[in-house]
Amino acid sequence: MSDESFYGVTLSGEGSTVEWEVLSNDEDFPRGQKLIIRQILLGAEAKEDEFNVVEVHTVKDNLKIPIAVLKAGETRAVNPDIEFYETSATFKLIKGNGPVYIHGQNIKDEVEVVDMDDDETDEEDDGEEEEDEAQPQKKKQKNGK
Repeated sequence: MSDESFYGVTLSGEGSTVEWEVLSNDEDFPRGQKLIIRQILLGAEAKEDEFNVVEVHTVKDNLKIPIAVLKAGETRAVNPDIEFYETSATFKLIKGNGPVYIHGQNIKDEVEVVDMDDDETDEEDDGEEEEDEAQPQKKKQKNGK
């Protein structure tokens, strides 16, 4: 089962930043968390012919890369469909004054604890069933000759 919520932030002014933090140390129960960026939009009040570049910095992979280049009169929206799983991310407007709107989904999944002993027993049982099914087929082949 997962808990989904809307994620939305605004970057206004060159150098503005917004952080998204992973809440993996939730004391109630362990869960996986990811952020999916669905769309990045340039606001209507953005200056004509000014490039607006959004960069993301991920903590886990120590990666800094532009994810959107927007320009009024040319490209006002992109749909990157980027996922950040179990890593905090910082979004920064590295060029332009925006405003730039970033939105998507914040998804928290419950982590299912699996008992390894049960899995091994199930695999052994499956193997015995397969052997039982294979033996009658062999007998039929011998009788058929």
